[in-house]
Amino acid sequence: MKKLLYIVVAIVAVVAVVWAFSGKSNATPNKALIAYFSATGNTAGVAQNLASATGADLFEIQPMAAYTAEDLDWRNDKSRASVEMNDRSSRPEIASRVENMDQYSIVFVGFPIWWGREPSIIDTFLESYDFNGKTIVPFATSGSTPTTDAAAESMRTIVPGANVMNGARFPNDVSADELKTWAGEWLK
Repeated sequence: MKKLLYIVVAIVAVVAVVWAFSGKSNATPNKALIAYFSATGNTAGVAQNLASATGADLFEIQPMAAYTAEDLDWRNDKSRASVEMNDRSSRPEIASRVENMDQYSIVFVGFPIWWGREPSIIDTFLESYDFNGKTIVPFATSGSTPTTDAAAESMRTIVPGANVMNGARFPNDVSADELKTWAGEWLK
């Protein structure tokens, strides 16, 4: 009888441990990463201010081959950026990876808006990790595009298991207080 009791207790203990850990993510609630790509420095400044304002970790999405001024000439159909943006399957290579992406539950993704959406290197970044169950919040810089809605829609097709917000576009001189207030919606 004692043997049977020990077996039942052992089974109950195993079931309790399995139940306690099932469905748990390695992500720390509201632990945030700010991942950004900046071709000319504008988005970098906003990303750095956002990191300072929120205390979130910061990661620069750097292309394996840096973009030159000629690469960024949007008036030239043969420039690198034009060719990448006209080919939706283009995936520029990234120089490094985020260590332990699993720890983040919220990822702010920053970029300049190119051709009304996120640059192709952002698509490479999104396809490089498992974002299932994470919240992705795009933020962008742009001289003319007023919103990040088209980018967010594009990003949703790339990471359908993530909760991709519409995000926001900011001017280069956005204040740290404004960024902190904006990000606070997700960092509660």
